[in-house]
Amino acid sequence: MTLKFFDKLSQNFIELLNDKDDYNVIIIVKNEKSFIAHSDVLKCRSPYFRKELKNIIPNENNIKTITKPNISDEVFDIILKYIYGGIVDLENVETKFIFDLMITANEFEIEELTKKLENLLIEIKSSWLKSHFSLVYRSIFNGNNFKDLEKFCNDIVAKYPYLIFDAEDFTSLQETALVSLLKRNDLQLEEVIIWEYIIKWGIAQNSTLPVDLKEWNKENFTTLKTTLQQCLPLIRYFHISGTDFLKKIKPYKKILDKQLWEDLTQYFIDSDQPVESTILPPRTISIQELPIRTTEPTNPFSTIITYEHVAEISSWIDHKSNTYSLTNTPYEFQVIFRGSINGFEPRKFWDTCHNHASTVVIMKVKETDEILGGYNPLIWDANGNGNWGMTNESFIFSLKNGNIQNSIHSRVKTPDCAIWNASKFQQATFGPYFGNDLRMFSSNFSFDNSCIYNSNYNNYEKLTRNASNKFSIIDYEVFKVIKKTS
Repeated sequence: MTLKFFDKLSQNFIELLNDKDDYNVIIIVKNEKSFIAHSDVLKCRSPYFRKELKNIIPNENNIKTITKPNISDEVFDIILKYIYGGIVDLENVETKFIFDLMITANEFEIEELTKKLENLLIEIKSSWLKSHFSLVYRSIFNGNNFKDLEKFCNDIVAKYPYLIFDAEDFTSLQETALVSLLKRNDLQLEEVIIWEYIIKWGIAQNSTLPVDLKEWNKENFTTLKTTLQQCLPLIRYFHISGTDFLKKIKPYKKILDKQLWEDLTQYFIDSDQPVESTILPPRTISIQELPIRTTEPTNPFSTIITYEHVAEISSWIDHKSNTYSLTNTPYEFQVIFRGSINGFEPRKFWDTCHNHASTVVIMKVKETDEILGGYNPLIWDANGNGNWGMTNESFIFSLKNGNIQNSIHSRVKTPDCAIWNASKFQQATFGPYFGNDLRMFSSNFSFDNSCIYNSNYNNYEKLTRNASNKFSIIDYEVFKVIKKTS
């Protein structure tokens, strides 16, 4: 018979953690908060601490100090209590905290806790993982320790590859993440498009490569071949059309192995002849219609917002308390106007967006990189006499971006003055106009990419930015909100 008394053991070790007398390790985390601990306990419970403490020279009081400025004190407090007592209290914590805790547990090589949190996120927090897809995807491929999350994410990307391949920061994707996608037989992209993306990614990793391919020398091709050595064997070359082979593969002939090039050349002349190279099976395409083929990789749908932002704005449109996941967002955002392409003059907006209903205006603020905007369920009317549009459904917003931690949306509180449509004469001066709160305008009939945010917020509920009055924008976009068909 074996008697186990783990509860009391856990309690005693928690008491040891609170003992201020016999500690010999200090851990300094974010904001320079210090925690005390005991080296024997840390080394026993964490391979990371075992290796780290071995290399640290103690001070005159025989105390070793470890600094971890990337870890918050709240997260490390939970980690330390787990190390000593085997207890993790996740009551009343946000999902982002659980995710950060998992990443930190992995950093400290605490496999048991890492795996438990990984499974918890997949099993009961999958909607959060989907709505924060970019953050999750770019966090889990360091160290190759999140196999279940990798599969969870790659199952999504295989079906919706634009989430990663069309992202603005695609070229900063970790090599391990890219390779894991290329291994998928169900990646829903034409093979030649996949080829173009990996070429784009490989070139981006080498800033010294000439922009013009005609200027490349042998060394340049060797550099690209070395960069893509893990990716090139995963391309299904024999399932690319002859036309695309000549246009897209041939210019980079020098990065392919000689035998593969000879086999491909022979295959496209006579596909019945045997080849020495391995012919990988074609990818299983389950989507009925692939993206329309273009001469270049598909451009991102927006230069300002992400698909996570689309999911969030869509949830506001439908008055949802929880954000839609990326896979069940009910709307598509179709860009109908972009200032950097169509022009920043206010009249260009009215000429293009006249008679369009259910639109979202997005603008990126110069210098601060804030993302502001508004939703107009009504039509933009360029034929009126300077009239107000009445609606209960419009709202303005600020989106999380970079240093901006949380999005804010502010619903209209004065429905009679929700949206203003400029008259023909006024359209030379004023662009999209949400109440008196968020207005795009031109000074002296010479548009300088300027807007006004009124912090007195007369027509909408609350503040969506800290600073008021005039500000300049880098770009702005107008999207038509379209309900997806099942």
